[in-house]
Amino acid sequence: MPSSPAPLAGRRAQAARNDELILEAARAVFLDDPKAPIAAVAERAGVGISALYRRYAGKEDLLRRLCHDGLRRYVAEAEAAAAEPDGWRAFTGFLERIVDADVHSLTVHLAGTFTPTEEMGRDAVRSGQLTTELVERARAGGRLRADLVVQDVGLLLEGCAAIRVPDPERTRQLRRRHLALLLAGLAQPEPPLPGPPPAPGEFDWRWQRSE
Repeated sequence: MPSSPAPLAGRRAQAARNDELILEAARAVFLDDPKAPIAAVAERAGVGISALYRRYAGKEDLLRRLCHDGLRRYVAEAEAAAAEPDGWRAFTGFLERIVDADVHSLTVHLAGTFTPTEEMGRDAVRSGQLTTELVERARAGGRLRADLVVQDVGLLLEGCAAIRVPDPERTRQLRRRHLALLLAGLAQPEPPLPGPPPAPGEFDWRWQRSE
């Protein structure tokens, strides 16, 4: 049986704890106010501003890390969904996990506040490919309505992320309820969706750095 990795000790352990505290604080602070100063993150995390700057060159670097972590989580969940043999369950289970992870709250609030890296661009392309595969599998199984496009998935997730109340558990419950209602509308048979569908790249403008 392989041995477990040795726990971090001393300064390395403290640095890892500080980084976790900083990221948790940054998520909370910037979801409330994307324009908040980076000092507000240090204060909420309970660390000195120097500890924060040792890890992140500035606010933009921290915002980029938060969004990239969310993108990586999205990719990991989509890859895990590929192992589910039932296409509809793979699709719906993926959406449930992404809604619970609250990935799209960061997308909505922080888009345009930093310059994405090339690695983020590659991960974004990968996320689109994986989402397309999930949609196509669900449609091939006859459960998903034929007129849904991949870009609809992003809008669906953003709609769930917009639901927020002070109690985190109640927020989760309400988002799951809303998602269940949306999924009921995605199953066959249903009347046609109104209007032209969102086009590929139609929302890319949001990721352009706003000055």
